[in-house]
Amino acid sequence: MISIRRKPQEEVLTRFGRAQEAARQGAEMCRRSASSAVERIRPAAGERVMIVRGWSAPRLRRAARYVETGLAPRVSTFLSDAAHRVEPPKSSKPRRGALMTMMGVVAAIGVAGAVATRRGVMTKGSGEHAEDATSADSMTVTGADVDGQVHSPH
Repeated sequence: MISIRRKPQEEVLTRFGRAQEAARQGAEMCRRSASSAVERIRPAAGERVMIVRGWSAPRLRRAARYVETGLAPRVSTFLSDAAHRVEPPKSSKPRRGALMTMMGVVAAIGVAGAVATRRGVMTKGSGEHAEDATSADSMTVTGADVDGQVHSPH
């Protein structure tokens, strides 16, 4: 049966101290055993490591060649195809050049319409205002400055 009463603090500390000491002794024994095993195994292990390195080097070279010539081009092609599939379609909006051309055409039509309207007003009104046009055309300008600018009389 388990006792519910608390054990005195000193008794707990001594048990804990004994457990710590036993752990230290066990660790020290393991270190000693491991170091003696290393001294016995080291010469044989060095030879085996060299054998394994000699065996693995040609296989690593062969794997490198396969990656360069066989696998890498396939992966590259796969990634390019995936990029083309993921890329969004190009927009069908009119391009800026087409928009500028349309604006230029509209502006040219506007200017042509303004000129045609102005000519129409001038040809219709030439009979009514003929005397004004001749008097304005025959007017001479006087009072030009030295620098060539013309000032109208006040």
